Amino acid sequence: MKNKEIEALTSFDFPIEHFHDRSTRWLLEDSDNVKGLLEIVAEHLVERLDFSRLLHVNRSFIPDNLREQESDLVYRVPFRGESTTDELLIYILIEHQSTVDTSMGFRVLFYMTQIWDFQRRELESNNIPKSVWRLRPIIPIVLYTGDQSWQTPVSLSAMMDLPDILTQFIPKFETLFLSVKDTDAADLTRTDHPLGWLLTVLQKENADKEEIRTALMDAVTHLDMLDTGKIQQWRRAVFYLYLLILHRRPPAEHEELKTLVHEQMKDISHKEEGETMAQSMAEYLIQQGKEEGEKRGEKRGEIRAKRESLLKLLELRFDAVPEAIINKISAIRSLSRLDTLFEQAATAQTLNEIDWDNA
Repeated sequence: MKNKEIEALTSFDFPIEHFHDRSTRWLLEDSDNVKGLLEIVAEHLVERLDFSRLLHVNRSFIPDNLREQESDLVYRVPFRGESTTDELLIYILIEHQSTVDTSMGFRVLFYMTQIWDFQRRELESNNIPKSVWRLRPIIPIVLYTGDQSWQTPVSLSAMMDLPDILTQFIPKFETLFLSVKDTDAADLTRTDHPLGWLLTVLQKENADKEEIRTALMDAVTHLDMLDTGKIQQWRRAVFYLYLLILHRRPPAEHEELKTLVHEQMKDISHKEEGETMAQSMAEYLIQQGKEEGEKRGEKRGEIRAKRESLLKLLELRFDAVPEAIINKISAIRSLSRLDTLFEQAATAQTLNEIDWDNA
């Protein structure tokens, strides 16, 4: 495979249970797919945004303790306004959720203020006079891929028991919201953008086999009609479909559904590349599984060695070790817990001084 294809494969090196958030994030790292998302949730804005100059913004404004927990993306894109076209920028904040979060309104506001505070600090550090400070507006988008119906409004007031007389004091802002599973497929594919067709397959990830077969056939048919200049977009989309099959469908269906995708491709170049892609992906996942198995084996071996060392130390210090304690040690799978017990065993005067309750 080409280097870019291999890089795309290795970018999916994450546990299966994280497929939802990480795979959608990967799709939206492509500027054309960001445009496709805006076509679904705010088509009236698309012509006003210059997606050819879309820039992925470093999330350094997010606190360290939250940065690894979130799966959002932040972009800067020029706004085609009546004036200062090159200077007016818009941040697009995208949150991915797999469960209903009643605090989403607060979370969105929190990240918006973090972004604005980051802008403020930039202006200060560049010694820009306050009289000419201008914060960039933000378009917040919540992309929800869970199965549970989301009924809670994405607003700050949704978290409050609020008397009408106090509503004027609560910050208000619009949030674009897309619940993939609750949106009609016709609305997702209204503009015929590839992202919309991928989302129709995601809709059916847990459906019966016939439904996902139909969704895959429709999606691949439309992807196959992409212009030749959109090969990178096609490649990213097909990667996503293959990985959705491998990660979200039962193993018994994998070969059948991968074959279906391949057979649905009519373009000869797509067909050849798709076959190579599927084969290389399978080989990569097999190798990934072997490496993960080796790591698990190494850890099991380390745990076993520490258990044996702890038992040997106890036997040397206290002669007979009760069977109940031996059984407790045999059940411990935490390396740090075994280290703690070993340290305690080295200095304890009796077995009772060792903290077996947390073992």
